Amino acid sequence: MPGPGDVPKVSPHPRLIGGDGRPLTTIDIHAHAMFPEVERLTAGRPERAGEAEFRIRTMGAQTIAYNRDVMIPAAMPGLTRIEQRLHDMDVMGVDMQIVSPSPNQYHYWAPEDLAQEIVGIQNEALAELVTQAPERLVGLGAIAMQHPALAVEQMRHCVRDLGFKGVEISSTIDGAELSDRRFDPIWAAAEELGAVVFIHPMGCSLDERLALAYLSNIVGQPVEHAVALSHLIFGGVLDRHSGLKIVAAHGGGYLPTHLGRADHAWAQREDACTCCHKPSSYLKRLHFDSLVFDPRDLGLLIERAGIGNVVIGTDYPFDMGHYDIHGLIAAIPGLSDADRAALLGGNLMRLMGIKERI
Repeated sequence: MPGPGDVPKVSPHPRLIGGDGRPLTTIDIHAHAMFPEVERLTAGRPERAGEAEFRIRTMGAQTIAYNRDVMIPAAMPGLTRIEQRLHDMDVMGVDMQIVSPSPNQYHYWAPEDLAQEIVGIQNEALAELVTQAPERLVGLGAIAMQHPALAVEQMRHCVRDLGFKGVEISSTIDGAELSDRRFDPIWAAAEELGAVVFIHPMGCSLDERLALAYLSNIVGQPVEHAVALSHLIFGGVLDRHSGLKIVAAHGGGYLPTHLGRADHAWAQREDACTCCHKPSSYLKRLHFDSLVFDPRDLGLLIERAGIGNVVIGTDYPFDMGHYDIHGLIAAIPGLSDADRAALLGGNLMRLMGIKERI
């Protein structure tokens, strides 16, 4: 069995083959990199103490110790060494990674001058990483969401100057929901640029209730997605910005398979009728990664969201990742060759305007 945080050492399921006899192009949208310079820059800031206290309170001392002593050291080679990354991609049968910064480096507490420096370090380092393997790596940059005007500038730089396909953001921004109207310029810029916005939570607002047994991740991540995506729907963001390209990590959490209650409330209650259309109809406007682990759950996600709205995500290189992508897709009954090709790479190529380079 693989160790904590490891990509499996044994060969996973053989790569799926298309009708032409060639391996199906496989693109992973959920892969991270970490930049030690950001940690050095922020280590002495008093706000980091508050961040650490929050994590201890909400994740529990046992989880914090495990992450520090086991998970992060195991993941660090994949986060920081391109040779390890490319080797692991080959083992997994992944042709291309869409790489984004590790969520623990959002640092939305940072004042504007520091936020500009943090994001600058991340994006320039990510651009350098991509240039080392441009046929296999694509960037999703960082933006300082807590400073919307600066975030718009950073997004433009990511897409226009660095060649990234979009940005990664969290499910809540220093306590503010994604439906907060101060973020409207960011959504407008993403729409204008055709930038993908990859939503990946860091932490959960349920706080101490999830401090047991890594529930902060097991339950917290799906909850955060359900809340964040509901804010995009009920807060009118998707109505105001119909061209947004949103991809939710972790299969969108609990939202895609639990929208019947939302539809009922929208139809019955004036205070819940805040979006233009039935809430479940917005699933067709969103994309979701495949990180739900169980082929039955992934099959249900595909049924609800549509085959064209699901893409591959591994969460490389963390221990909550799923690295046997071809095995997962092969285990879903009833998929055609065209369906498998779309899930493994075609949907992301279409969404991001990626030409086949492999």
